[in-house]
Amino acid sequence: MAEIKVERRNAVALVTVHDPDKRNALTLDLSADLADAVAEAEADESVHALVVTGTPPAFCAGANLTALGEAKEEGLRAIYEGFLAVARCKLPTVAAVGGQAVGAGLNLALAADIRFANPKARFDARFLKLGIHPGGGMTWMLQRAIGPQQAAAMTLFGEVLNATAAEKAGLVHRVVDGDHDALIDAAVEFASATADVPRDLLITTKRTMRATRALAAHAEAVSTEVVPQLASLESPEFAARLAAMQASIHGAPKS
Repeated sequence: MAEIKVERRNAVALVTVHDPDKRNALTLDLSADLADAVAEAEADESVHALVVTGTPPAFCAGANLTALGEAKEEGLRAIYEGFLAVARCKLPTVAAVGGQAVGAGLNLALAADIRFANPKARFDARFLKLGIHPGGGMTWMLQRAIGPQQAAAMTLFGEVLNATAAEKAGLVHRVVDGDHDALIDAAVEFASATADVPRDLLITTKRTMRATRALAAHAEAVSTEVVPQLASLESPEFAARLAAMQASIHGAPKS
């Protein structure tokens, strides 16, 4: 049965697109359920990060072509809503790509902050090969991730990147040797680093990074950061961590 599976691994929500017989192609229902899973993770105060993946053998083979062919604008936006929810997610996100990421599946991978891959990963824009104009913001995301030249090679000329080439291009942060389980374990372990960070600080910092990457001047970034930084300096979390650090340096006070 096609479904979105959600598993909690400590402070990480592992979200899996599960329809292996159809290579995890996104239908209207799967996209809606994926968006719901992201929203539930955001609403859960104990979740600090999200890992998204697909059940082998594919990561995600794109959008269901029958649904795509019948869609008007409203339908297209509904099909894309799943990966757009990942793109909008206020929590840190990691995509664990263990097979083909094609079309809208490439979009799902691009929607995450960080991408891990294993040797079976393939990154394939494919829209033009199918006679379809790219959608879901793929041209924007891909160019920002790997630059205009490599994005043109993939989008206009149909170049497909394997895991090694994707890492070299900067599309993938890390290639993990081994099977799908090894990939998921590595992605979850990486995402688990957020467990020790105050959740509000993660959310605020990710919001700031989105704002500053569009700025042209360093001075603008300083001004953008100063207000949330001052707020963090006044937080109970900082006070507690500062006290703990001072105690470790100077030793516990004598009674």
